[in-house]
Amino acid sequence: MKIEILGAHNSETDKARLPCLLVDDVIALDAGGLTASLSLQRQHQITSVLLTHHHFDHTRDLVTLGSNDTQPPSTVDVYGLPETLEVVYKYLLDGKMYKDYTHWPKVEAPRLLLKPLEPYRHIVIAGCVIIPVPVNHSVPSVGFHVTSRSGRTFFYTGDTGSGLSGCWENISPEVLFIEITGLNSMGDAMRGLGHLTPDLLVEELKQFQKLKGYLPRVIAAHVSTLWEDKLRVELTEAGQKLGKELEVGYEGLTIEL
Repeated sequence: MKIEILGAHNSETDKARLPCLLVDDVIALDAGGLTASLSLQRQHQITSVLLTHHHFDHTRDLVTLGSNDTQPPSTVDVYGLPETLEVVYKYLLDGKMYKDYTHWPKVEAPRLLLKPLEPYRHIVIAGCVIIPVPVNHSVPSVGFHVTSRSGRTFFYTGDTGSGLSGCWENISPEVLFIEITGLNSMGDAMRGLGHLTPDLLVEELKQFQKLKGYLPRVIAAHVSTLWEDKLRVELTEAGQKLGKELEVGYEGLTIEL
């Protein structure tokens, strides 16, 4: 299983892209930096997009994915919680800003086909078993536990805040892609917004280790470009508290499991 980080930040610059992982070239987890990162040929390989939640930085490139059509036209399945798909359709895909790609080019064969997810109910895409697991954020959100044909596993949280013990009980990943948005000095604000700081991550990982008896490889994403250098320092210090290196994800990082 190949996992490629297309977007590892919560804002976009000439060097930073919005959140998105690509699995085996065909499955996208979130769509913030999806088309901005891929050639047209690579975009046409994508068969499925799974959304963690409806926020714009995780869904934006659905519109451009729809517009960058294949010839002949093909359908991309877009999965998300019912609450997520409702907002995404109403404010992004309903045809008011651009074409409604859930009905174009034909209602019976649209470019984007919305498919609701049910928490904890697995789906199988391209041989991968994917389980949506609820996480704590400011809006209804899930992370995705992905298992390859050969049994290798990772978990992608999308955006999440503290209080993940219920999530940890349902996953056993080898690699954990988890958000880090704020500095430790922003702890109270980040708790209220449903985001993590390095110190808050330490608390969550200690709970994970207590429940599971191990710590996975940890890769931070959703990093703010405004204070990325300081976050790197704080993540290094957080890793020292755990006796475990905490990595910072970046665009183009590719992992083979």
